[in-house]
Amino acid sequence: MRDKNVTKAYYINKLGFKVFGSPDFDGYLMLEKDQIQIHFFEFKTLEPKENYGQVYIRTDHINDFYQSLLDNNTTIHPNGPLENKPWGQREFAVLDPDNNLLTFGQRI
Repeated sequence: MRDKNVTKAYYINKLGFKVFGSPDFDGYLMLEKDQIQIHFFEFKTLEPKENYGQVYIRTDHINDFYQSLLDNNTTIHPNGPLENKPWGQREFAVLDPDNNLLTFGQRI
């Protein structure tokens, strides 16, 4: 993450995560949603267009989660709308403010 406040706002307001642990730890952020925990380290010089960070997150209620993001006006990756994939997953993807690709999937 380049900016802790921007990252925190996106994950909380757009994806429904919550802060856990020490929210005031300098340069470090811990967020969770359901059984998922993501830890962020500050990287102020990160160039988002050169970032290739990727995370795959499995969920049990992909249709409901996807609809909640649409209802919250969360931007879905242009190449990542919700669809069934040939490898047996139902998936969609978003990009966070630092261009980290988050793919959410559920077994079909």
